[in-house]
Amino acid sequence: MDHPTENLPGHAVSAYAAGAIRVSGGANLGDPIGGIGDCMPGDIYRLKPEARAKRLVLARGPKSAGPQFLGSGTEVGAAGDPIQPLALLTLLGPDGERLAIVTLRHLASETTLALPLSPMVPRTEYTLVDVGTDFTNLRLSDVICVSFAAGTMITRPGGRPDVIESLRPGDLILTRNNGPQPVRWIGKATLRATGSFAPVVISAGALGNTGDLVVSPHHRIFIYQRGPHRLGNDAEVLVQAKHLVDDDRVWRREGGYIDYYSLVFDRHEIIFAEGIPAESLMVNETTVRMLPETLAAELTERFPGLKQSQHYGTEATRAVLDAGGRANLLGQQ
Repeated sequence: MDHPTENLPGHAVSAYAAGAIRVSGGANLGDPIGGIGDCMPGDIYRLKPEARAKRLVLARGPKSAGPQFLGSGTEVGAAGDPIQPLALLTLLGPDGERLAIVTLRHLASETTLALPLSPMVPRTEYTLVDVGTDFTNLRLSDVICVSFAAGTMITRPGGRPDVIESLRPGDLILTRNNGPQPVRWIGKATLRATGSFAPVVISAGALGNTGDLVVSPHHRIFIYQRGPHRLGNDAEVLVQAKHLVDDDRVWRREGGYIDYYSLVFDRHEIIFAEGIPAESLMVNETTVRMLPETLAAELTERFPGLKQSQHYGTEATRAVLDAGGRANLLGQQ
């Protein structure tokens, strides 16, 4: 008889073996990330550069407040296996950005897994600042890629803007480098606008945008730099929206829910949202794994084997922006 959870909708996330994330400095030097009794605030963690995340499909039981079982298509264990949350860890990166990691126990194999809720950079030091077991408002499936909020105006050929929720696959969208291109896929996810999922609001005019541009924190804005005050040696830079936050013209909006939309083209494109250039969703193994299972399955079916390359542009880090680059970028647009 099949386990009752095998037929429930599942969500795919990327998880590491606990040994891939170890203490590189602190009281528990060398120990892998673990449960609440294994972690001590002040410990410094690093992700091994050779670490490979595995696809973990989480399913909710009919009376469960959170994911309790593995779903079909998981690379860890088998559908129906129970999974137990151990701890919710909050770490601080060198750029001041908070990173939440959930540790899980796969009971059948007695192994511990680590699920970062936003991208974790190998070799980078993350300091543990808090550890707890309150999973009340946590949805492990709420891992989202670059997305625009509902209401965003997207530029069509000829300069006509259309609201993003009115777009359909096949519609032509104006791209910066390749002219009008058909959008191949549109994904939508409704998430709690809290923590790492709270959107970034780029106020109208901050970057030359005609209206407020509301995007997910990791969404990258394309900026062509003019004048002598440039970040790096290139005129073209990509900047994650969260790195632009100055709590004046660019800020995080917390609270309630938000509808996020992702657009996919044949290539990783730069399109125009609220009149300024921003990236489309780049399709590769990592980004697909970060989508909710229903969206990931559809995207994989439509684009089998598709591995897009990033559009050219230097990535600007938070450290560079904190050193004065943010004011220059916001001031020169």
